[in-house]
Amino acid sequence: MKVTADIIAIGSELLTPHRTDTNSLWLTDRLNSIGIEVMQKTVVGDDELRLDHAIRDSLARSELIISTGGLGPTEDDITRKIFARVLGRQLKLDYEVLEGIRERFASRGYQMPPNNERQALVPAGASVLPNPNGTAPGLMIRHEGKLLVILPGPPREMRPMFDSQIMPELETASRGVRIARRVLKVTGLGESALDEIIAPIYREYSNPSTTILFTNSEIEVHLTASGESLARAESLVSELSDKLAEKAGAYLYSTTGESIEEVIGRGLAMKRYTLATAESCTGGLIAQRITEVPGASEYFLGSVVSYAESVKVGLLGVSKELLERRGAVSGEVAEAMARGVKQVTGATIGVSVTGVAGPGGGTVSIPVGTVYIGLSDDVITSNRRLTLFGDRQLIRWRASQAALDMIRRRYLA
Repeated sequence: MKVTADIIAIGSELLTPHRTDTNSLWLTDRLNSIGIEVMQKTVVGDDELRLDHAIRDSLARSELIISTGGLGPTEDDITRKIFARVLGRQLKLDYEVLEGIRERFASRGYQMPPNNERQALVPAGASVLPNPNGTAPGLMIRHEGKLLVILPGPPREMRPMFDSQIMPELETASRGVRIARRVLKVTGLGESALDEIIAPIYREYSNPSTTILFTNSEIEVHLTASGESLARAESLVSELSDKLAEKAGAYLYSTTGESIEEVIGRGLAMKRYTLATAESCTGGLIAQRITEVPGASEYFLGSVVSYAESVKVGLLGVSKELLERRGAVSGEVAEAMARGVKQVTGATIGVSVTGVAGPGGGTVSIPVGTVYIGLSDDVITSNRRLTLFGDRQLIRWRASQAALDMIRRRYLA
């Protein structure tokens, strides 16, 4: 039988559009890796009654309850108090913890404010989890066969505490079940079309399980396998992954969850190719995505955001006559832009994008969503016309994805 867990993220700020509960995602990944199934995640504001209810519900459902947040020094940091109340345990001031907090302030040349004394309150019978990265210690409580872990909210404090002090114990408690995951990434193919290709294979497997997720410009195939050991789980997920990858063919660009930017970057670096971009409707988005990968300077030389025709002419060498004759949104101009940026930068490969991202600017012959991508190297220059759908931002993103995929297919396949 699997160990089951609930995660409670505490803090009113997590219920606003300005903060995201990333802790629960991270904890779920760590728990799943050792075979612990997360049954429910709850986000609760700094409200005593609702937190009380959330803790009681989790205790009735799961063997492991992990909370994050609400361990600060202010009045609205209620986590310790409510856990103690629900468990029927008295809060006591731990003088050893208090002295540690005082010393942390003193080491930085400050005197501890009186309200930080709250962080030294410990429910009776709880084990204190030292926090080398902050003032709020964590707590671990065993209660009627359940394990409760109470952690601070800041990830830089919570994650090291969990990995060093909680994970080893949970690995023992997880009863030998291990989980392996794999994420395959596909682009240039619709969700239903991909499913038609790979469904006959993955339906033969109950372990691993398969989940297909569609994003703005690509599809992710998530595989999850469980086994009596990590090696067994990895073997199961690898077997199915290999079969699906073979069936997906050139549409598949990663079997390890990498982004297409990472795949392209590694390939360009290995072949010692360099790349430069000339972008109109994408406004530098391709360059932004490429340079998000550490080490991109090894293969990416630069970009010209040639939004205006004068920049296309002045910096990229596109002729005025061509622009007048064919229009800025055309295959011929896309090719001229790609040749131009290649020549200007000395790159091995020049890639360009020109199009109509909308919401206005479209015509009957060139509607919104029309995009041309140009590629140029020492041997050939070519272009491809796309008709993309969505709002302005989605069209721009899909255009950048298509350009990156064209580079992958032509030069790195």
